[in-house]
Amino acid sequence: MTKIGFIGTGLMGHGMIRNLLKNGYQVQIWNRTKAKAEDLINDGADWTDDAAQCAHDVDFVITIVGYPKDVEEVYFGEHGILAGANPGTTIIDMTTTSPQLAQKIYQAAVDHKLLALDAPVSGGLAGAENGSLSIMIGGDQATFDHAFPIFTAMGKQIVLQGPAGSGQHTKMANQIALAGALAGVCESLRYAKAAGLDPQKMFDTIRAGAAGSAQMEAFMPMLINNDFKATFYMKHFIKDLKIAQGEANDRDLKLAILDQILKECQAVEAMGFGDEGTQALYHWYE
Repeated sequence: MTKIGFIGTGLMGHGMIRNLLKNGYQVQIWNRTKAKAEDLINDGADWTDDAAQCAHDVDFVITIVGYPKDVEEVYFGEHGILAGANPGTTIIDMTTTSPQLAQKIYQAAVDHKLLALDAPVSGGLAGAENGSLSIMIGGDQATFDHAFPIFTAMGKQIVLQGPAGSGQHTKMANQIALAGALAGVCESLRYAKAAGLDPQKMFDTIRAGAAGSAQMEAFMPMLINNDFKATFYMKHFIKDLKIAQGEANDRDLKLAILDQILKECQAVEAMGFGDEGTQALYHWYE
């Protein structure tokens, strides 16, 4: 039986781990807070005491944690993945992080006789839970082919984008596109309310036309109901946009919408809404 070490049992990790278990994989897990993993242990996942132990004696290691600094610690720390993984193990970082960090992990994997892929995802909590994530992957073709069955347990759109770091670059493009779409949803609703429209009637009408989008389907109903529960944290979205902005700046790109939406999201976080979902951007317009 293929054995997987999975590090990170947060919003996204929970659903991804459950789908791996449902598909017959043996999964051992680690998270900094064991309490957040108790239900997964009850579902059949095996608990380990640190990242190194989680990465030891498995076929694949998957990580999806919060920030680049967390990725650094999990891979390169004293009790990290590189300290525990056996030669030949495939390590897959599914966190959204910088392309440079993905390339650093890839080179470290080569040095330790491991295989590596960067494989950030899109699709939010629903995609993680129902196994329909879009997975954008950077790395070598042979490693991608080797890991493909694992990815099919978690996602539907699974594409090798290019060499190491390409998955992360694709995720940056995704987040840039998403930022503008999300702002459009928020501004649309704000205008509708100011004009005295019934928000639900407005949504039911425009969703079927050219304005319809995944962001509208996901968040307009929640905003109409003043529901700001996180399916993806605002604070993590800000992290993604800051990475995207840095990559754009490195290439002398002026991406005005990205810059503006990042400012708005940071203002919303400063208001105290960083632990709400990305739809919390609406607070900026109130």
